[in-house]
Formats: sequence, structure tokens, C-alpha cells
Amino acid sequence: MTFCLDSIILKPEKNQKIKNAIILLHGYGGDGNDISMLTYNWKRHLPNTIFVCPNGHEQCLINPSGFQWFDLSRDDPNYILEQTIKAENKLNKFIDEIKNEFNLENNKICLSGFSQGCMMSINLGLTSDNEYNCIVGFSGKIINQENLKNRKKNSTNILLIHGELDQVVQPSFMLEAKDFFIRNNINIETHLLKNCDHNIPMEASSIALNYILKKF
Repeated sequence: MTFCLDSIILKPEKNQKIKNAIILLHGYGGDGNDISMLTYNWKRHLPNTIFVCPNGHEQCLINPSGFQWFDLSRDDPNYILEQTIKAENKLNKFIDEIKNEFNLENNKICLSGFSQGCMMSINLGLTSDNEYNCIVGFSGKIINQENLKNRKKNSTNILLIHGELDQVVQPSFMLEAKDFFIRNNINIETHLLKNCDHNIPMEASSIALNYILKKF
């Protein structure tokens, strides 16, 4: 099947049955190949999991060789929110295609992402009619708390991991998100990593894997 987003799809080895999926959303200027690096460690421990790593639906304006989920060229919160809703619509269509193709329901799917991809995962996960298995976010934030509160439909469990030295998305955004999730009765686990900037080190990958293993 041809999906609405170009993607790297890594199926279980040795024709093992697909029981669940992890959808990995890259950061600003990245692509599906970038974020798929996480799977090298994870797939050994998740033999029945399919990993889906789509490219953003737009070419990145700052890095034309990469992609974006929403444009950051204008420092206008209303414009950014408008762009993220467009991305949500595209991603929801894509996720429906994945669910239909591999016979999966939301409770068998983990939404995960880095930076912009984390922000999209939070919005997608909490505005869906049905809960996802979990949301795992690296170095992200809530795009617009008021908008998310108004559109929230479920309380999918969330893990957020952030580097204390992050200068791209300040670590204070993780603490603000944690406060929002607690106030809105969402089960949230957070990890602030020492000596870590805007990336996903092995420590973060391992924390995320252990969290997902408990959920799957």
C-alpha cells in the first residue's frame, strides 16, 4: 500500500506477527531516516513491533534536504497553531492508513517523537477519540496549552525526556508540560538528563525503551 506520507517502515524480523506499532516523528529539518536510528536498539527487545518513521509533509524552509511538521519562519503563535492543525490532519490520515494496513487499534500504538515530533505526538495522542498505548516524547513541549485543554479527549499515559542543557527547546517547557498533565489528570513520567543538550543520547533511548516495554 502507498501511504500519504513517505516513510521508513521496519517490520518484525523472521516474519513474526505484528502485535503493536511505534510511530516515530522526527524533529524540525530531520526525516524518517534520522529518527529511525532509535529502532536499532529497540527492535531487539520488541520482536513483534513494527516501526513507522514518516517524513514530514512539508520541505523544511531552513534545511531543504529535510522536512518539517510545521513552519517556524514566523514568530506568530496563531500562525504556528494553524500550521500544527494542518499537520495533525495529515498525520491522523496517515495513522488511519497504518492502522488499516496492519490491523492495529490505538491501544497497540505508541506515538513518539523528537522536538517538533514530540510536540505533534502530544497533540495527536491527547485529541484522539481513543487512547493510544502511550506517548513518548524527547526534547519537546506543549504547543498551545489552552488549545490542547479545549480539544483534549483522552488521558493517554505520557513519558517526557529532556536534556538539562537544551538551548533549542528549554527544559522548563518539560516542567510546564508536566504541570499541565497533572492538572488535567494525565499520568506523566519525566526525566531531566544531566549534561545533555538537544539530542537523544543512549540514556534517553534506554529510559524510553524500558517505559514502552512495560506498556506493551
